[in-house]
Amino acid sequence: MRASNIQEGEQHTRCCPEDAPSPLEEGGHVVLSPPSPLRRALSSREMDAFCVQFAPSSPGHPAVRELAQLLYSAPADGLEAQLEWVERFVHWLRNPRPLVGLVEPVEPEVPAAVTRLSLLVRVLEARSPVCELVAKRLCEVLGGLSGLKLFAQVGLPAGQGFFGEVIDRLARRLLPSPPEHHQFSELLLRLFPTLEDAAWLESLPPALLARLFALLEGDARPWAREPGAVVRADLVDALGLLSVQTAALGLTEDVRDRCPEVSFRASPFLKLRRVCEGVQARDAAPDSLRELGDVVEECRQVVAIVSSHLEQYGVSVDLVYRLERIRRSLERMEAIARVLGAAQGEARWREGLALVTDLLRRAHADRSVRSLLASDVRLLARKVIERAGHSGEHYITTTRAEYHRMVHAAAGGGLITAFTAILKLYAATLALAPFFYGLALAGTYVASFLVMQATGSALATKQPSMTAATLGSAIGQGGTGGRLSHLMELIPRITRSQLATALGNMSTVLPVAVGLSMAFAWWQGLPLLNEAQARYVVHSLHPWHSGTVLYAALTGVLLWLSSLAAGWLENWAVYRRLPEALAHHRVLRRVLGESGARKLSDVFAHHIAGLGGNVSIGVLLALPPVVGGFFGLPLDVRHVTLSFGQLCLAGYALGPEAVVRPDFLAALGGVGVTLAANFGVSFSLALGVALRARDVPLTDVLRLVRLMAARFLREPRSFLLPPRDELQKTTDTALAAREWP
Repeated sequence: MRASNIQEGEQHTRCCPEDAPSPLEEGGHVVLSPPSPLRRALSSREMDAFCVQFAPSSPGHPAVRELAQLLYSAPADGLEAQLEWVERFVHWLRNPRPLVGLVEPVEPEVPAAVTRLSLLVRVLEARSPVCELVAKRLCEVLGGLSGLKLFAQVGLPAGQGFFGEVIDRLARRLLPSPPEHHQFSELLLRLFPTLEDAAWLESLPPALLARLFALLEGDARPWAREPGAVVRADLVDALGLLSVQTAALGLTEDVRDRCPEVSFRASPFLKLRRVCEGVQARDAAPDSLRELGDVVEECRQVVAIVSSHLEQYGVSVDLVYRLERIRRSLERMEAIARVLGAAQGEARWREGLALVTDLLRRAHADRSVRSLLASDVRLLARKVIERAGHSGEHYITTTRAEYHRMVHAAAGGGLITAFTAILKLYAATLALAPFFYGLALAGTYVASFLVMQATGSALATKQPSMTAATLGSAIGQGGTGGRLSHLMELIPRITRSQLATALGNMSTVLPVAVGLSMAFAWWQGLPLLNEAQARYVVHSLHPWHSGTVLYAALTGVLLWLSSLAAGWLENWAVYRRLPEALAHHRVLRRVLGESGARKLSDVFAHHIAGLGGNVSIGVLLALPPVVGGFFGLPLDVRHVTLSFGQLCLAGYALGPEAVVRPDFLAALGGVGVTLAANFGVSFSLALGVALRARDVPLTDVLRLVRLMAARFLREPRSFLLPPRDELQKTTDTALAAREWP
């Protein structure tokens, strides 16, 4: 032995002489018998012998010495000490420094994990006593752990409902977790504490892992079950537990109601438990696993049917939560069945690695509230957006006749808004407590919007969020060519419809507000607003001397929220089957007759979204001043039609000379800013949510924007005015189809 090796070895901690094992000669190398379980270090001579045998080209490599210490210091007693030993072992394997040049000076470059795993296999193959000791400790660790929670619960919703799951995840993130040393699930996160460790697991070669564990299992040992048998039993038990839980979820009433094609007796969820019991009884025989795969596929088809009927029957976040749990449970059962059915060796380890990697990712996602919201709320948001989009279709014109009807409806909205502006200013003059002032504002707004709904009038600011939902639904439908060809026709229709409504509102608010001011002045001898009130209105609409820009953007957010409320309420009514309940209500049928009750049901189904949107926007517009006053914040709203009506009242009160002054003209510019902010914010939010709910790629959106900009520069008339006739409309459609390659 070289003197340098001895000098390097003497730098390590020495054992007491009486603890030193007797060296044995084997194949020309010094082989050490396993030391006492209490031993924690090797002598320098033993360490040098180990390093020369397994790293002749680099005997001083610290990783080789660390491996020797780990192999010869396996604790014999105490599960916690053994788990710490396993943790140190995995930490050694995960070291990013590759072990190259140990045997030959120049070796091919391979991943660090592969080099370390290869060294461990070489050591265990060469030293059977060490291999037997490591196998014994590994079996003791596996025997003291339960894998049922890992395989049947980790990464799957806990079955406590969506909101209960949110609260549970928040609690687990904020509160310390109690120790569960006897669970594989805790050991997995202990060995791989970050999500990035899943990529390291995927990089491990299954063939090398199969070779390693074949060494550890060896022949049947009298002192413990084989590691593979322990894990296999946990996998089979997990199948049984998952089958019971999944069957219970798949047979709930709301799932059965949304799958009328499958009777109760024919439900595959009834078969699932019996099939899994057969898998357990036959120890995962191949034919039993094939039968399980067939039943899982049938269950998946039932889930697909339920999902396809959500539009007809409505959707709730708890139902989406349960469907997601069923899907994940079926995927987990398939993954376990693949592991059990794979051939022993490399094939089984390939499937096992895929399962453990997925479990690790799910275990980390189990603590994330964001991942839960992203997975379960997306479908609910999609359905709510679709219902808002259905309402938005009423605000999109196609022909000249529809365009003129929209202008007339907008004129009615402007007429009602002029009265609303007067009532809002009057409520501000009353000496009311903040609560009652907010109640008066909310009542004024809600009554105004409900009158608009009853008379068929239109308000420009309510349309952007609705039409954006329609646009987002259109972007997410169909194939690329047909979908974007349709969009090239839809977007000009949306823009000219919005413009028609805005102009209709504004052109009516101005004469009605001035006319009402003149009538009030003729009746009372003074204008509706005194000079102080008028100047306050002008100042409050100044684009940079006041908070007009911020308030207008806040109003845009509130308008968007009202569209969500409208879609949610319609979805809730459909989910609760309220139209059907009204049509078959005994009292209503007795009073109105069968046909009258059905008509009432149809009216309710047709107007429930509008009712929810109108009530919600009325309440939301009244909240900022009251909430801001409670917290001492100068919060307010700026609604473009109301603001323009108030400015018209102020202009009449100040006189003709005042309307040409810079401050009044600036306030008029503030109305324009309010228009842009109301429309832009509400439209952008609604479109963004719709696109995200449908997973529309950003590249499609950017390409559409470029095409629409080019078309606007070439043909601006189609974005501003209705088509001249049906022939022109047909020509525009054909042109849009040609523009999309």
